[in-house]
Amino acid sequence: MRRWFTPDSPPLPPPVPTGDDARRRRVLTVEVVIVFAVTLGLSGARSLLALVDALLRPETLSGQQVAINAPQATNEAIDLLRQLLSATQLVAWGALGLYLLWRGGTKLAEIGLPRWPRSADLRWSIGLATLIGVPGLLFYLAMWQFGLNLTVQPSTLGETWWRPITLTLSAFGNGFAEEVLVVGYLITRLRQLGMGENTSLIISAVLRGSYHLYQGFGGFLGNVVMGLVFGRVWQRTNRLWPLVAAHTLLDVVAFVGYALLRGRVSWLP
Repeated sequence: MRRWFTPDSPPLPPPVPTGDDARRRRVLTVEVVIVFAVTLGLSGARSLLALVDALLRPETLSGQQVAINAPQATNEAIDLLRQLLSATQLVAWGALGLYLLWRGGTKLAEIGLPRWPRSADLRWSIGLATLIGVPGLLFYLAMWQFGLNLTVQPSTLGETWWRPITLTLSAFGNGFAEEVLVVGYLITRLRQLGMGENTSLIISAVLRGSYHLYQGFGGFLGNVVMGLVFGRVWQRTNRLWPLVAAHTLLDVVAFVGYALLRGRVSWLP
């Protein structure tokens, strides 16, 4: 149990020496700032402003709605293309983090992304999705009832033939971008900058929560907890594929499931 709460840093990649290579430390720091300034860090700033705006409105948070996957055009063909581009952008964000790690000399297998997942990764992903998914739904409903969360609509897309496809691709894009950037990339870079495992984990989890602030306080707290669990599992197992798969599975159930049950289940907001 001690190793789960106070894990040791892995030998690879090694931390950058404090005094010997100050320039490289500055380069890594600037790189991290730029990466998140154009990806999930910017999303966190936008989410904070969205939450402040929601709090300034006369309606309670639970009386306001926010959609995750919404129509992006009135023309169906253009809407389909824009949905695909949104998913592509998310994958590109994750690919950017992987490229910078690889360019800096880190093999992708060293952060838990070998070319092919292992069979054990599937068991981990199902276990993580179950561990987070069921309590997460109950926590969201409780926070919504207490007026601390907006009414989150995972999908407001119309009934088209391509809706399940784009929702699944969006789920994968979210899982790939978030787990690669916030776990694999960020914690690796923080390790190289000399931060301990627990400090890196907390920074990663808070960042994950920040870009869910648009959902309300429940979205922030729930995703911080998810970040703590996912980040620690990665620190202990050094397997990133299970996190990507578990996150994808969670979002597929949320996006596609909500689209199918919307208006048919009384307890679903």
